[in-house]
Amino acid sequence: MGIIVVIEDDVRIQKTLTRLFEGEHYEVHILHDGTTAKEATREPGVEAVVLDLMLPKISGREICRSIKEQQPNLPVVILSAVSEVADKVLLLELGADDYMTKPFSPRELLARVQAAIRRCSRMNAMSTKPTFLKGFGDVSVDVEQMEVMRGGRPVTLTAQEFKLLRYLLENPMRVISRQQLLTEVWGYESYPTTRTVDNQILKLRQKLEPNPTEPRYLRTIHGAGYKFVPEG
Repeated sequence: MGIIVVIEDDVRIQKTLTRLFEGEHYEVHILHDGTTAKEATREPGVEAVVLDLMLPKISGREICRSIKEQQPNLPVVILSAVSEVADKVLLLELGADDYMTKPFSPRELLARVQAAIRRCSRMNAMSTKPTFLKGFGDVSVDVEQMEVMRGGRPVTLTAQEFKLLRYLLENPMRVISRQQLLTEVWGYESYPTTRTVDNQILKLRQKLEPNPTEPRYLRTIHGAGYKFVPEG
């Protein structure tokens, strides 16, 4: 088994998670805050990160954003005492792979972390496909480098925006429901709102469509979901 990085300032939870993951033969690296998160998560063998949302010095949101910008296929599972839907949606948009509210079931957390590892392993395996994808219109995508060009100029996407765009490009002309996108791109089987999908599609249109208010490529199929149309 590989390494699980736990970024948590509560000593009791640190001990619980250490016992939990070591019981499954993972090596556990504990960080008390996020100041060394970037270095710790880039060590060879790291398979997942369990991240407390409320940390001293650097917030869990900023740590999540930083990790996902550098390592989009490294699973990040959030722990938080906050159960507000808005916070969960925000973290999904930052690229978090799952979210659990404290107090939590250790066995459920283990199952979710392992599921996130499997999903991200599949994403890594997909990276062995040709690294350059012809996109649409004047947009082109380099999967390996996570680079998007429009009209020869680079376009900045967040890690989650890129994952969503990539999934759509790999499934052209398919009508894909919001729930399916949450499952396949975000890794959720159920979620209290699908607005996070709509928000991310809107951002992609604003960055990539010639006229975002009348999308040619990233189309809404009313009552069903979205469809990527390569020829527009």
